[in-house]
Amino acid sequence: MNAARVLLGWAAGCVVLAAAVGGGVAALNRLDEAALPADEAALPATPGAIARGEYLARAGNCMSCHTRQGGPAYAGGRAIDTPFGAVHASNLTPDDATGIGLWSAGEFWRALHNGRSRDGRLLYPAFPYPSYTHITRADSDAIYAYLRSLPPVEQPNRPHALRFPFNTQAALAAWRALFFRPGVLPEQPARSAEWNRGAYLVLGLGHCAACHTPRNALGAPRADAAFRGGLIPVQNWYAPALTSPHEAAVGAWPVEDAVALLKTGVSPQATVSGPMAEVVFRSLQYLDDADLRAIVLYLRSLPQEDGPAAPAARPSGAVMEKGRDIYRQQCAQCHGEQGEGRRGAFPALAGNRAVLLADTTNLVQVMLQGGYLPATAGNPRPHGMPPFTQSLRDEEIASVLSYIRNAWGNEAAKVDTIDVYRARERRGS
Repeated sequence: MNAARVLLGWAAGCVVLAAAVGGGVAALNRLDEAALPADEAALPATPGAIARGEYLARAGNCMSCHTRQGGPAYAGGRAIDTPFGAVHASNLTPDDATGIGLWSAGEFWRALHNGRSRDGRLLYPAFPYPSYTHITRADSDAIYAYLRSLPPVEQPNRPHALRFPFNTQAALAAWRALFFRPGVLPEQPARSAEWNRGAYLVLGLGHCAACHTPRNALGAPRADAAFRGGLIPVQNWYAPALTSPHEAAVGAWPVEDAVALLKTGVSPQATVSGPMAEVVFRSLQYLDDADLRAIVLYLRSLPQEDGPAAPAARPSGAVMEKGRDIYRQQCAQCHGEQGEGRRGAFPALAGNRAVLLADTTNLVQVMLQGGYLPATAGNPRPHGMPPFTQSLRDEEIASVLSYIRNAWGNEAAKVDTIDVYRARERRGS
């Protein structure tokens, strides 16, 4: 791990050095300044605009990052952990000294559209401006009007805790030159208005690619692998591919079932957990059905990939026997003797594609820290799964997961004890 960090730092330093030669970084800054949007007049902050801004802020899940646990809404202070250090979310309340009280609507849009603060400073892409750049000026003004309607909270912004060279504006300028191009998302005239709305929400406000696209060594989403799934940095959850019917694609689902999953966290085919449960809880459950259907329509149009390779390293008979005994003692009461589950309460494990993912990260995480669905209007009292981090050893967790992945017609690679050990070490438990 230390060697990987040294290599990343060396690679980033080389990029910065190359960009700086001959005034490269200064030239990049001049190009970026030339692309800044004009500070045109903001739309009036009417009650309707404020209400729409609240809705759009929910769609963007802004409060989740800009509110620390137990703190005032939108007052910032939450640490966003990255592989390069921690970025602390800023205060978005209209406090003059510590928030956006002195910001104009144009300066606010510049932050969304170009990733620049009021003083021209480059912002870190932990704030997902590579997606928010697609937000229209009208929607930006509505969000601005809503945030300006909140009670001001005096809470100074915390300095970021990033390692060198990632804590420099020069590194950010080089990163942006390589990976960021501002621009509002153009409408596709060959597509329906509903599809275009879905694209706008998925690619812009919803910033779905931020999790569901793998990232390169410098933390940028890989342009050649959009929505193909990836490990969420630091959180250590796997965001499954939205392009694979074996992971999280919804092309073969009834539209109503996919909408139900986004709105309530449960559907006949799947349930949400981990970071996606938080997205449903804080954001998606508040969207109207028309927008949810638009999102589903867009997701159903994503190119589909081929099926997975044949599973390797199947568990031995001894592992299956041990896993079966643990399953009967710990799991069968809820999930059924044959992994059939209980509709409306506990998901089936037989044929469950979340169980059969080639990447077993999420299964191990759920076993260690429990599985909790979001409480939503459509599912106000969800059932949960207790954590087994204290009651089962690493070998036992690996055995029962290997059994579940290969019982009742399931076929998948075994889970190794070392996978559980590493996950436990990352969690510090």
